Amino acid sequence: MRATATFTVKAFVPTEVKPEPAVSTGLPVSVATMEKHFEGEVVGRAATLFTAAFDQSTGVGTYVAMESFEGSLQGRDGSFNFAHSATTSGSDRTAEFFTVVPSSGTGELAGISGTGGMAVDADGTHRIWFDYQLD
Repeated sequence: MRATATFTVKAFVPTEVKPEPAVSTGLPVSVATMEKHFEGEVVGRAATLFTAAFDQSTGVGTYVAMESFEGSLQGRDGSFNFAHSATTSGSDRTAEFFTVVPSSGTGELAGISGTGGMAVDADGTHRIWFDYQLD
C-alpha cells in the first residue's frame, strides 16, 4: 500500500553535541531535534533526531534522521519509527535511504514494514510517501 502526504517542520532545534574524540573535517557535523506535522493520507506528527554534515552556504552535505511518528496512515491509528538519509550537492538529492523500522509499530500500525521517500517541490512543499505492508 502507498500512503502520501505533505509535511511542515514546526520546530528545528540545534543541540550541543560534541563527539569525543574531536575530529576536524571539511564540513561541520551538527545534531538537532525536529517536530514535523503531516497532512494527507498520513496525518499526525513526528519527533525527529537529525544529524548532518552540512555547509549552509553551499547547501552541500549529508543528513541522517530517525523519526518517531504518531498518528494515522490511511485511517489506521498508531505509531512507528522510520529512518531516512540523503546527500545533496546543493540542488539535488542522491544516495537516498528510507525504511520503516521493523517491530516499531503500535496500535493499528503494529506489524508495519516497508520503505518510502521524501521530495521537496520547486515551491518548497515537502512531500513524503510510505510504501508499506501490515502483517
